[in-house]
Amino acid sequence: MTTDTSWADVAAATAALLETAYGMREGDQAADSLCAGWTRGHVLTHVARNADAIGNLVTWAVTGVPTPMYASAEAREADIEAGAARPVADLVADVEASAARLAGQTADLAPAHDAVEIELRGGWRIRASELAWRRLREVAYHHVDLDAGFGFADLPPDLTSAFLADEVAGLRRHPQAPALTLHTTTGEEFTVGAGTAYVTGTPAALLGWLARGLTEGLATDGALPHLPKGS
Repeated sequence: MTTDTSWADVAAATAALLETAYGMREGDQAADSLCAGWTRGHVLTHVARNADAIGNLVTWAVTGVPTPMYASAEAREADIEAGAARPVADLVADVEASAARLAGQTADLAPAHDAVEIELRGGWRIRASELAWRRLREVAYHHVDLDAGFGFADLPPDLTSAFLADEVAGLRRHPQAPALTLHTTTGEEFTVGAGTAYVTGTPAALLGWLARGLTEGLATDGALPHLPKGS
């Protein structure tokens, strides 16, 4: 995780996602996404509702009044299901409008709010300074999840490197993490545990594997290690 992410970075990632979404034709929203059980319509609806949820946390940080991301887990799922089958134009408009609402809310954030603790879905507590990074990752990963011509290799290289380092850090914290060493084609090396299994690929390919289980473009000295769920 990095706290030097700016909301301008989020805006750029959102604009890139919207560019892909603008190219979708009616019916494309019903195609499967890379998220198991979700169509592209589910992904776009989730991106929109996540913007509203992050906006709730911004309100918490600014006002000091606890404001949960979602009313409940059930409400979150129901909202995604209810919105997934909408016409593609409505889905895209929702993503655009929700992003604009969030941008308006983040204008109220000041350095004094950075240290305010807020609570994510599931009870995980973070500082408000981490919100831009959280939203950036949601937008970038789900852009890839649309499976509509944009992949991890299309991310800016510095962002790919930051996401890869974040995924490795998460894997290292997992009690069931495999022992492996990741070599990037750009010269970076990451070790997890004893580092006994070797996996090589571009930063984007390694990110795709750690973040989404994608295996294209990877080389290994044996079978790919099993990645634990939730790493």
